[in-house]
Amino acid sequence: MIDTLDREIAEGEERIRLDVEADHGIGVLTLCRPDKLNGWSWESSRQLGLMADRIRFDERIRAVLLRAEGRAFCAGIDVTAPGGAITGRSAAERTQGYYEGIRWVHERFAAFARLPQPVVAAVQGYCLGFGFELALMADIRIAADDAVLALPEAQIGVAVDAGGDLRLARDAGAGWAKYLALTGRRVDAPTAHRIGILQLVTAPDELETEARAAAAAIAANAPLAVRAVKRNIDAYADAGLAAALDRTALSAALTLTSEDAREGYAAKAARRPPDFDGC
Repeated sequence: MIDTLDREIAEGEERIRLDVEADHGIGVLTLCRPDKLNGWSWESSRQLGLMADRIRFDERIRAVLLRAEGRAFCAGIDVTAPGGAITGRSAAERTQGYYEGIRWVHERFAAFARLPQPVVAAVQGYCLGFGFELALMADIRIAADDAVLALPEAQIGVAVDAGGDLRLARDAGAGWAKYLALTGRRVDAPTAHRIGILQLVTAPDELETEARAAAAAIAANAPLAVRAVKRNIDAYADAGLAAALDRTALSAALTLTSEDAREGYAAKAARRPPDFDGC
């Protein structure tokens, strides 16, 4: 994995960039690895937690715009990133390592999802796996009409890691959550809008303007009232989420150390159909 105690981001290693537009009350959080389609990694999770800590107590920031550089919002896990696989002397030790690792990721994501400032996500292109899960943590999601969203984890033999299926069930209903997470199928932006995952769909060249306008409208309102509304709605919508996320961490740990996951990743790399055995 990575050094979880490190609070710095080395120059040239930025996965996420924070720019504060104090005059507008907006913190702009940008996924900035377009050459990797903003692929996610352990390091991305660490940096997201650091950015959330910076945003939380910054009185200049009344709303957050989450955006991405390049043609994809986030295409999922970056399999080329260092420290990807957790090792161990036995299957049990590897499972324990993954369990604690996923719980650590959940804690970083919780710091982001529970920011007092509302988050508006601007989504374009591929929004897959961890990328989709990140977008689902935003309070408002606006997408370009070229956006493609999916949770493909089951296709490679692992459980959905970060609670995206749970948040889908919250926002679109259990049936849609199961349909998307169990099949791994991709949905286009108009379909995602129709089932309640997206609040607005725009032309690609209007995405930044629309998302920024939504963030600015939030930032213009009374900060205490805005934060209270977010907390109240989340308290209702996320009831039971903490216990479900712990179950998710265990499910992810068990599946990530399975032979099916090994086969799934090998099949994906070889561009062939996987042959799952259920072990």
